[in-house]
Amino acid sequence: MKVGIGYCNSRNAFNSGKTTAMNAVREGNINKPDLAMAFCSGQLNHKEFLRGIKEVIENTPVLGGSAIGIITNGDLSYNGCPSGVAIFQSDEIQYQIAAVGGLNKDEKLSGRHLAEKLTITKEDKLLLMFYDSIKNPASPASPPVMNASPPLIDGIESTLQSKVPIIGAGLVGDYQFNNTKQFCGSNVCEQSVVGVLLSGAVGIYHKIMHGCSPVNGKYYKITKMQDSVIYELDGRPIVEIIDGLYGDPGWREQHPLNLLTIGVNYGDKFQHKEEKYVNRLITGILPDGSGIGIFEPDLEQGMEIQFMLRDGNMMIESSKNSSESLMKKINDDGKTPVFGLYIDCAGRTAEQSNTETEEAAQVQRVMNRYNTPLLGFYSGVEVAPILGKSRGLDWTGVLMVLTKDK
Repeated sequence: MKVGIGYCNSRNAFNSGKTTAMNAVREGNINKPDLAMAFCSGQLNHKEFLRGIKEVIENTPVLGGSAIGIITNGDLSYNGCPSGVAIFQSDEIQYQIAAVGGLNKDEKLSGRHLAEKLTITKEDKLLLMFYDSIKNPASPASPPVMNASPPLIDGIESTLQSKVPIIGAGLVGDYQFNNTKQFCGSNVCEQSVVGVLLSGAVGIYHKIMHGCSPVNGKYYKITKMQDSVIYELDGRPIVEIIDGLYGDPGWREQHPLNLLTIGVNYGDKFQHKEEKYVNRLITGILPDGSGIGIFEPDLEQGMEIQFMLRDGNMMIESSKNSSESLMKKINDDGKTPVFGLYIDCAGRTAEQSNTETEEAAQVQRVMNRYNTPLLGFYSGVEVAPILGKSRGLDWTGVLMVLTKDK
């Protein structure tokens, strides 16, 4: 397998697409591209960006879409208009690409329709998928409404009837939660999910990076909630409870919240094991102050949650140790890493996490030490197998590595 990575940071969308593709083709010594994965800032004209890519690789299918920032072996940026492309060439891997719209109308149905377009074989190794996170963008009167990952994943799995892991992301293009776009093979889409089913002689490894710990160990029961808005915990207004945790109402100006998340513990109630938690980003307080929004509308009334503190040092340490242990396992298994994809929550940047260094830089260092091409991007939701099934995650980093036999 040949893989080339390209990067650019320019406001000229067409030139960005063309430059990233040319750099990727040159770096990977690509002469017969089979597939491209591309992400660009939400500020860029996505149609022009895709046109620039197509200028170089012509009819090669492209999947991906909007991203807040880009990570490669040598670059990491979420300022300006960053963009990145990975181009693949391989005789050993087969690709099936499918895309479906109407995500904002019925996530589960979209998942089913996506799966129906794919033909399952015994050689299938991975379903990589990217979807539009934003159902309705934020407005002065209401927080953003998100497309939910659980019904989307359920729709795919119920139709595929396969144990193939699903890894991917809910895409966002900026911190204002404006409309998002997807690259669906040959065109630009909205309210869509695009996937590629990988089959053949390829190994799939992944690791999830965490970085949250319970604020005080206390559990709260959701007693009033609608869609992605929580109003009450234990019969008390959630806004008052968060005021008490912070000690003042200053957090109400943050969209999303910088330090606090909501966690659901799927393990032992009285043990804190990072890998047993699924966390949800708090998008901010409602304009009328009656509740708070969360990034995924998958929590329910009656569920027990904890408030989690985003720990920058723990996050950086997790990225360092997890990426190192993953690459060591690949080496111990007698495999050669050929490509790394890092799907990183946009809340984990140094600017959002108030850290002095970028946690993704730890992943860069490890991948560079193992001479593995890397493309990463900052996402809204990360999707990966955890606790026995593929799930949508928040405030995590998912490192996925493709391998070949030595």
